[in-house]
Amino acid sequence: MRILLLTTYFRPESATNAILMTLLGEELTRQGHEVFVITGMPHYDQNCIWPAYRGKLWMREQIGSMRVYRVYLYVPSKKTSFWGRLLNYLSFNLTSGIAGLLIGRFDAILAPSPPLTNGITAWALSRIKGVPFIYNVQDIYPDVAVRLGVLQNRAVIRFFEQVERFVYRKAAAVSVISDCFKANLLRKGVPEWKVEVIPNFIDENFVRPLPRHNAFSKEHDLDDKFVALFAGNVGLSQGLETLLEAALCLQNLQDLRIVIVGDGASKTALVERAHALGLNNVIFLPLQPYERVPELYSAADVGLIPLRRGLTEDSVPSKLFTIMGVGRPVIAGVDPESDTHRVIQTAGCGLCIPPEDAKALASALQGLYEDRALAEKMGRAGRDYVVQHFTCQKVAQRYSALFESLKSRSVH
Repeated sequence: MRILLLTTYFRPESATNAILMTLLGEELTRQGHEVFVITGMPHYDQNCIWPAYRGKLWMREQIGSMRVYRVYLYVPSKKTSFWGRLLNYLSFNLTSGIAGLLIGRFDAILAPSPPLTNGITAWALSRIKGVPFIYNVQDIYPDVAVRLGVLQNRAVIRFFEQVERFVYRKAAAVSVISDCFKANLLRKGVPEWKVEVIPNFIDENFVRPLPRHNAFSKEHDLDDKFVALFAGNVGLSQGLETLLEAALCLQNLQDLRIVIVGDGASKTALVERAHALGLNNVIFLPLQPYERVPELYSAADVGLIPLRRGLTEDSVPSKLFTIMGVGRPVIAGVDPESDTHRVIQTAGCGLCIPPEDAKALASALQGLYEDRALAEKMGRAGRDYVVQHFTCQKVAQRYSALFESLKSRSVH
């Protein structure tokens, strides 16, 4: 089949969707599909379009066997600007829609979210081209934005709720990354036959266990430390203040370091808070290139997944599979009914604690600090489980089957 990936982010960006969609596209081509990509100019890592891509309305690239069409989009200087982000979404919807009309024939569309508005463009192209589209839900919007307080205006919330329901109604199929996501959509009236649970994944050959003492560990003077790592978006949903409070409780462990790697809307405030508390056991590092992911995560003794209370049902952090993939144990601050909690408990790959509970986090860290054998056992269990259940090849096979099943469904 000729498949169009309609995604705001794609490699060489390091956004989660960029990595997932690139890996998925490459695997689909290996399984015999012809994959076309419409995506934005690279911008996620720098809050501006990268220099090599500036001043262009669109351009074409070849990444492996995939033909990639990049289009202009507006990039706000501040990610926290609601109207700036909305203009970012809408500008991509306009330019990607035009590109979709010009690139020729395709048989199906896969449009991952966020943003939610990509579903509108996918629907428009599906109607004009007479092909089905799959809407892939990576985060449930506007639910997450409402719970974080980003969206508070009732009229705006109702508007995005209507957009959400429209996209679900018009999609030939909706793929979600967890059972909790599926339950959320069913409560909103999406027919069960339309919802397919297809989890996220890793490239198990790339995301693999490396020595604990490696180049990254040496560069940042971590070889003789017990390292608890958070790597990812330093944003509103992570609840990273909890890490600082736990660090305050653990200052008696002289060789323990909590390492926070990444950038985002909350980083400046978090760094200022750490300085105000006088924490010398917290290290902040910038976002790292994707190529360094295996050694970054392998340089840790434990991986951290902190989330805010009430958000864990609407989000399954992809870093969970990365931590498991490098064979490190996980400590996750998640609600007990969440899919993240279920995976960790089933795999036996870590500890789950209540969200935003600094004392529980400190206790869990101290427990693994004192029992290194248990930490190593959990890490091995995580690696075994993720290779068995969450590889790119297996996920791509499920998408291939879903695409084939859509051939008989009408476009509306």
